Amino acid sequence: MANTKSAIKNTRKIERRRAHNKVYRSRARTLIRRTQHLIQVGDLEEAQEAARLAAKALDKAAKRRVFHPNNAARRKSRLMKRLNQALKAQATK
Repeated sequence: MANTKSAIKNTRKIERRRAHNKVYRSRARTLIRRTQHLIQVGDLEEAQEAARLAAKALDKAAKRRVFHPNNAARRKSRLMKRLNQALKAQATK
């Protein structure tokens, strides 16, 4: 438990920031999961649109420092890699 006034204030600030960041983190994670699900199901046209939205959400989260920019870039890269592999596999069928 916080003992000083400044520690109590910092606790309040942290709580506000956590609630604010949760929106961006949750949105990005949801869109990533949706994209992965669409890739798995094989609906690649929808997956492409979902991947675009997921990348946009990750960029917004990185801009607001919810995710480190390198973390967001890594997540986008992995997602696009999966999507491109699925597209390539579909093209060879």
